[in-house]
Amino acid sequence: MSNDPKAEPGETPWAGESVFITSAVSTSGLPDGDKVEIAFAGRSNVGKSTLLNTLVGRKGLAKASNTPGRTRMLNYFHLTGNKGALDCYLVDMPGFGYARASKSEIKSWTGLVKAYLRGRVTLRRVFFLIDTRRGVMPGDKEILELLQEAAVSTQVIMTKADKLKISDRQKAYEAVKKDLKPFVIVHPDILLTSSLKKLGIDELRAAVLDLCQNI
Repeated sequence: MSNDPKAEPGETPWAGESVFITSAVSTSGLPDGDKVEIAFAGRSNVGKSTLLNTLVGRKGLAKASNTPGRTRMLNYFHLTGNKGALDCYLVDMPGFGYARASKSEIKSWTGLVKAYLRGRVTLRRVFFLIDTRRGVMPGDKEILELLQEAAVSTQVIMTKADKLKISDRQKAYEAVKKDLKPFVIVHPDILLTSSLKKLGIDELRAAVLDLCQNI
């Protein structure tokens, strides 16, 4: 578990520029595979866009919405970092589990995600977001099974930890850890985060930095 105080980019690799590159509805629209890619996946209301913005220290990079399920494409951002310290892609994957999604939308989402996970050799890791208050839900397990089938390195991020008391966070953490045991592709370190309180952001930045630099 992480309990760091406020984390700001400051004069670190995170003080550089991060820019939107493209949105793709199919793998044919993806950028050239010339950089390491780090993807973020999770339910449509798990706080993925907010976490991405907190990660890079830029409020408007990933578009958060009051309407869950807005992200239906693979959204690419180029992370360059301070003085070129970083050079990789962050990928905002389509949110899943949105109740109003039609069958055709779900089919399209599933096809896009499967094709991306199985065919993107530059994909270094998927950070899979789980709401701390809700734990591992049935829909989460389905996506984890998909990640395991594709043999993609996965690390779990528990979001919105500030919504629980510290004692309840620990219980939630242990429950998630237990539920993840069947998934061998999941990294043993679970990151407990809060975008609002900047909890766990330093640890997440360190993990992303390591993935970007160790090519």
